[in-house]
Amino acid sequence: MTLFNMTDVTVRLGGATILGNVTMSMEAGEIVTIVGPNGSGKSTLLRVLVGALAPNTGQLTKRDGLRIGYVPQRLQLDPTLPMTVTRMLRLRRKVGRPEIDAALSRAGIPELAKRQMSALSGGQFQRVMLARALLGSPELLILDEATAGLDQRGTAAFYQQIERVRTELGCGVLMVSHDLHVVMSASDRVICLNGHICCQGAPSHVASAPEYRALFGEGTKGALALYAHHHTHSHTTEAAE
Repeated sequence: MTLFNMTDVTVRLGGATILGNVTMSMEAGEIVTIVGPNGSGKSTLLRVLVGALAPNTGQLTKRDGLRIGYVPQRLQLDPTLPMTVTRMLRLRRKVGRPEIDAALSRAGIPELAKRQMSALSGGQFQRVMLARALLGSPELLILDEATAGLDQRGTAAFYQQIERVRTELGCGVLMVSHDLHVVMSASDRVICLNGHICCQGAPSHVASAPEYRALFGEGTKGALALYAHHHTHSHTTEAAE
């Protein structure tokens, strides 16, 4: 099932072309990651997708009634404001206890329901943001640099949780990330963006593409080795379980 189609989308802001003739689509159950340098239009593309920004030219069509869950890069909360995780999840809309419990469980943090938001670690905070995005059982989950500020272990654990969410809900997952090595092990497809789509495909294809190397440097060829290592390791782990 196709979730959305974006055809020749161009966005100009302040006279500058931020996105030029971007064409892409996504299927249900697919994990797609967008990588690119700062200023490459990654966040602009997400804004177009969620309807916050209209393209100057081109077309975006979404599946009728498409439910989208969104995990922002960073959400600022007043640390002096007493607020439990449960109360925070009820800010956007009225949701019942079963829905909150299910979202927290899917995010891997069922024990945090009564915890104060101000007492959460960075990793726990991002899991709460994930739970918030999962409240409506989304068909498309969008993550904008959701692991920014997390250490390598926390980042890997977060992506493993996303994989479980995808399996349980069957939703598509669209991520913007700078974690190139982890991206290679966590994605079905990678799109390399720099104002336009430079290259896209399976992680192994993109990691070895000259356009990707030109943007991220020769050191990124190590990403392919890490990709192979992660996949071998994950299959070995699954076999052992």
